[in-house]
Amino acid sequence: MSLKNTLESSDKIKYELYLTGLNEETVRKISADQKEPERMLDHRLQCLKIFNDMKLPTRWPDLSGLSLQDIVYYAKPHQEQKWYANDREDVPGEIKEKFKRLWIPEAEQKYLAWAGGQYDSLNVYHQIKEKRSSKGIIFEDMPQAVIKYPELVKKHFMKLVTPNDHMFAALHGAVRSWGTFIHVPKGVRLTDPLQAYFRMNTYGGGQFEHTMIIIDDDAEWSYIEWCSAPKFDKASLHAGLVEVFVGKNSKMKYSSVENWSTNTYNLNTKRAIIEEHGYMEWVNGNLWSHTTMLYPCSILKGDYSKTDMLGIAVAGEWQHQDTWSKAIHIGKYTSSNIVAKSISRKWGINTYRWLVTIGPGADYASNHTQCDALLFDDTSTSNTIPDIKSSNDTAIVAHEASAGKIDESELFYLMARWLTKDKAITMIVNGFFSSVIKKLPLEYAGELNKLVELEMEGSIG
Repeated sequence: MSLKNTLESSDKIKYELYLTGLNEETVRKISADQKEPERMLDHRLQCLKIFNDMKLPTRWPDLSGLSLQDIVYYAKPHQEQKWYANDREDVPGEIKEKFKRLWIPEAEQKYLAWAGGQYDSLNVYHQIKEKRSSKGIIFEDMPQAVIKYPELVKKHFMKLVTPNDHMFAALHGAVRSWGTFIHVPKGVRLTDPLQAYFRMNTYGGGQFEHTMIIIDDDAEWSYIEWCSAPKFDKASLHAGLVEVFVGKNSKMKYSSVENWSTNTYNLNTKRAIIEEHGYMEWVNGNLWSHTTMLYPCSILKGDYSKTDMLGIAVAGEWQHQDTWSKAIHIGKYTSSNIVAKSISRKWGINTYRWLVTIGPGADYASNHTQCDALLFDDTSTSNTIPDIKSSNDTAIVAHEASAGKIDESELFYLMARWLTKDKAITMIVNGFFSSVIKKLPLEYAGELNKLVELEMEGSIG
């Protein structure tokens, strides 16, 4: 482990606590700095023990370039700087400027309804409008929630994703830092989203935010997260964890734009459990990371529960996007709809796996899965790996997949209308992705289209 008095990141941000090396001492220091009760430290140490008994997965994307002992597991800004605020206007100027450069929508900059921002290992601001908090909505960073709402956290924390699930769940449990806790009381229905931004900025850094969302019965909520990191010549790691609990007759929409750099290993875990007549929607956009392993999961526990799982993935030069949607049907008359669209270019690899499990008690469950891939050249790869397991003969399952290249006649038609080749390609790609991107709020859809446009520059020819 290394402790340094100061360290400068890509934005010249000074740090006073800088922890590398995965061992008990690092884990204890993270827990102490977040002022956790002993039970949370015990949980971390148990996770570390589980992690130490596991090995890197070898049958999925190549992770040999990721050295876990070299990752910065905790980076705390120097105390001489003001870092935490209850209002975005009180956040240090250099951090606000960074968020501005990340293309965070202008509408959000003008009227920050409620939002949280995390920079490296620390939250830098949290805000929720008074008229919302008066309805009993809880919006806290995770360390504060552990202290203020111990029983609520204890009941739900790492219950959907346990440390034994996989190696990076155990790692997350050991070194997690900050993140967001949300609780929406029974009967509260709000559609304007809460927004969170996660910036991983340290050289060779890791980010391990924990997001927990609890939606009580007859409630409705929408949440958007935006992730980014600068490009370095050393591997970075993002291993966040999301747990969502959707009550009876409730609705939850979780949208995520993961715009990591090409040196980032994005090994994230997201899971939701949905009760009777509940609804869960996942909308995911994955771009630019070196390697992604991201598999959102909906557990349809209650009768008549539903989920939509919509995602896009762009694999550019030497990138591997390995994504997967999991729909687990337990209750009767449950339904899942999965739509995945991917683009591969310049030796990029997209691997899409989906798992649909229909239990013996899931009478009349239904699933439809659609997977479409666009390849830009002969060096790129698209893999589709379905896994369907049904233990109920009343279930209806349908899946379809397609792969192809850009239609040259479409490209010719657009270029004949005075569009450059790059602009024409971008228009075709945006049309290809439109069924997913249109599910985002307008401002976010526009920003995601900009990112796709940058990725498409010089794609052909």
